[in-house]
Amino acid sequence: MRSIRDAVNQVHFNRFRFWFQLAAFVLFVYGGYLAIDLGSRLPFFSCGYNQEGRAGVCYLLPLQHQLGRPWPMLFTAAGLSILTGLGIFVLWFIFLNKGWCGFVCPLGTLQDWLTALRRGLGIRYAKYSHGQFKQMTKVKYVLLALTLLIPLGIGGGLWSHDLSPPFCLICPARMILPAFTGDFSQFTIDFSSKTAVVMTALGMMVTALFVVGSFVKKRFFCFICPMSALHYLFSKLALFRLKKDGDKCTRCGDCYRVCDLEIKEIADEVGKRDIMTDDCTLCLKCVASCPEEGALKATFAGITIFESTEAGFVRRMNKGHQP
Repeated sequence: MRSIRDAVNQVHFNRFRFWFQLAAFVLFVYGGYLAIDLGSRLPFFSCGYNQEGRAGVCYLLPLQHQLGRPWPMLFTAAGLSILTGLGIFVLWFIFLNKGWCGFVCPLGTLQDWLTALRRGLGIRYAKYSHGQFKQMTKVKYVLLALTLLIPLGIGGGLWSHDLSPPFCLICPARMILPAFTGDFSQFTIDFSSKTAVVMTALGMMVTALFVVGSFVKKRFFCFICPMSALHYLFSKLALFRLKKDGDKCTRCGDCYRVCDLEIKEIADEVGKRDIMTDDCTLCLKCVASCPEEGALKATFAGITIFESTEAGFVRRMNKGHQP
């Protein structure tokens, strides 16, 4: 067991994560061609608009449709389907926590590839000030609220059905992921109504913002992602967790420097053991970059599966670890 633990802790982490992300991307963008269907309650962006290639569907799509039913239906047996769907989503989520963002989500992987392209071109990435960072982290909760409230308003007759599903109409996954299977039909503006024109045009602008923003800023979209906000509401239930032993931390700042979301608490917090914040994607780059024995660790159901070690740090540095 000791040799296995040492091998895991000394793994070339960036290489492992790259291949894991690539495999997940292929599975959830092209798995449908192999008749793989993991349901419609997935806790990441496996886009339902990628009709032929998808291996499952992001939970936000069916949730918006369910909430858009007429209000009286929400208090009948049909309303139980919302609770059932939420339960399935939570079961998926608690297995990997926000690691779904850091290792599986196709949009997250695309952002990492854009970062790799920028780095390959020698272009320096942009950084937020601490104040800007705090403001950005609030956006995802506003988007989550709108994602839930607008369908409810549609079901109550307050707004047009042309707004449904509101978040999916502006989500960059709707246009980008089908394009990987040769479907560019979503790159259009719908002129069937004024609302449709506005929403589809807004979707194209958000997609452009996703590409440009993710090129100049690591994991840009994760700051404003409503799925990330929904994750955090259930994160206390998750089995996969990020832990810190503050007594072993020297505040060298290596974990903060590699963090794509620029989370200062990862370096500064020494009092709490559970240090995952709402912006964390559980990519575990902080653990891989920490030189202190056992200062940072990833656990599953309380069992340590990956932790920082001096030997692992030295080995990864010698192999040219990239932040």
